[in-house]
Amino acid sequence: MGAAGVLEKLAPVVLVFGCGVVLARRKVVPSESSRAFADYAFLFAVPCFLFGNIYRSDLGALFNWRAISGYAAAAGAAAVLTVLVARATGVRDPRGVALRVMAAVQVNTAYFAVPVFIMLFGNAAPIFPVLLFQVCVLSLVIIAIMELGREDRMGSPARRLGSAVSASLMTPVVIACNAGILLNLLPVTVPGVVLDSFSFVGDSASPVALFALGLHLGGSGLRVRGTTPEEMWIIAFKCVALPLITYAVCHFLFGVSGEWLSYLVLIAAMPAPQNLFIFAQRYDVGVDISAALVVKSSVVALLLLPLWTQWAVRLA
Repeated sequence: MGAAGVLEKLAPVVLVFGCGVVLARRKVVPSESSRAFADYAFLFAVPCFLFGNIYRSDLGALFNWRAISGYAAAAGAAAVLTVLVARATGVRDPRGVALRVMAAVQVNTAYFAVPVFIMLFGNAAPIFPVLLFQVCVLSLVIIAIMELGREDRMGSPARRLGSAVSASLMTPVVIACNAGILLNLLPVTVPGVVLDSFSFVGDSASPVALFALGLHLGGSGLRVRGTTPEEMWIIAFKCVALPLITYAVCHFLFGVSGEWLSYLVLIAAMPAPQNLFIFAQRYDVGVDISAALVVKSSVVALLLLPLWTQWAVRLA
């Protein structure tokens, strides 16, 4: 696939995302409605898509343990580097450091990676293992640091941590992934009409998620001139350094090659997750910088997407 083919594949992404931005800027569709579209995608459409695809997938091929281990090692190395840079730039609060690690290492799977992979490859299956790794490992570590650092909650730190962890594991996306894996492994046949219904709803996940992101960015009043040096290094790390680290660790240390290497590099090039802002609000730490990082990293990731896609195609 050449450059023209990549751009052709990305045309629907740009169309849906761009319409969201334009309609929000012109106030044809209120930007506040992005929350409703995003909730529909995150709570309903994306889980339907994930469940159906995981249930139909070959789990042996889906969970390539060498590739997943390589990605986990790359994420760990990137997290250590982020901690060192954050501490060197004067961030001392452990919760503030954890928030910056989340921004620099975790990726926007449900709202960005899933629709992009559907548009490019017609399938988002390679994202599922990374999504589970993020939720079940990376997010739990972040939650642990955030909960243990809070002073406004009653009860023991262990109880607060337990409630936060259980809430994280009970999100619709995680439930859908686990249900798809369980029913795939068990001798259970899901009726075709049920799978077709899930597929019908899941097909709307990609355009609705991208449209919601466009509405959000169109109404946020993005200010490039107000970007701080800290925002610049985190965005550069997230959108440029992390994909390169992922490539180096996965390819040279774990021997990952072919399609899986291209998938992992492209996943690493996705922007900071939207729940970064949700975490910041919930734990009252770094709210302003979190909002800026979600918006600006999404713009930068979208601009760099053709380049990363072209490179990923060559790796495959």
